[in-house]
Amino acid sequence: MAASSSNFGRQIIQIPCKVNLHLGIHTQKDQRGYHKVDSLMVPVALYDTVVVDDAPELTVTHEPQLCVLPERTTTWKAAVLLANKLGVSPDVSIDVQVHIPEKAGLGGSSADAAATLYLLAQRWGVDPLDPLVVEIAKAVGADVAFFLDPRPSLMLGAGDTLVETYTSTIDAPLAIVLPAETGVVTKEAYDQFDASPIAPESYENLSALLRDAGNSGATSNHDASKQLIQQVASLLFNNLAPAAKSLKPQVAEVEEWLKARPGVLGAQVSGSGSSSFALCESQDAADAIAAVAQAKGWRGFSTTCKL
Repeated sequence: MAASSSNFGRQIIQIPCKVNLHLGIHTQKDQRGYHKVDSLMVPVALYDTVVVDDAPELTVTHEPQLCVLPERTTTWKAAVLLANKLGVSPDVSIDVQVHIPEKAGLGGSSADAAATLYLLAQRWGVDPLDPLVVEIAKAVGADVAFFLDPRPSLMLGAGDTLVETYTSTIDAPLAIVLPAETGVVTKEAYDQFDASPIAPESYENLSALLRDAGNSGATSNHDASKQLIQQVASLLFNNLAPAAKSLKPQVAEVEEWLKARPGVLGAQVSGSGSSSFALCESQDAADAIAAVAQAKGWRGFSTTCKL
């Protein structure tokens, strides 16, 4: 994230989205009713912009406008929870310029909430990574804590507890494709999973791969970077994907289409869908996939993710 501010009038931050290289949902739940989740997430260079400014009272706007009231958004919830915890009045306007698709498994609403927490923590004199802020992030949503410091990370617990970050930050070519109008509600995907659960695989091989790549510094070498992307592509996993595909058959159609595209090293649904992503052997391949997807009437993006 890159933030700017002016003590403390207008603050602006760009926040990336994410894809799950590994998402392992367990049937066990914690005392809050949240599933145990193994999530290895990486940031993606597709951004929302959040702007905070002085105001007589709290206001939240999204452009384009969301289909929910401002008071029901994660952005509003984040601002109110942090203000209440710090004993301050949230007299700010928060404007979110939305570019990350909704209900896509890309973490857009979580990213917006984290960006809000990050700016307001700075504004109100708290380190944005202070445990107090992290706990509020967890209370807002499972992925929010990741976006306070969006680096390749292993998140356990309910997918909200940082266990490890990885330093092998290469920019891997990535294509993201979504059905035109099909979104997946995360709760519905989890309900579908509960009806027909699939056991998770281990994240250990993928975690070890990224750890070793960072420790060895091998990603500074072009051939080693290309090999790393290929190895990561072979280890993609998401046992929530069948639930998303059951709810929205177009999600399965997009994923299968992506896997068959030239230049794709591996592809899968991200999170609870509806987006699928493809790790590609080149940016040209990602560009071509996005262009053909758009010609088919789908939403397609050519971008990069950090590995």
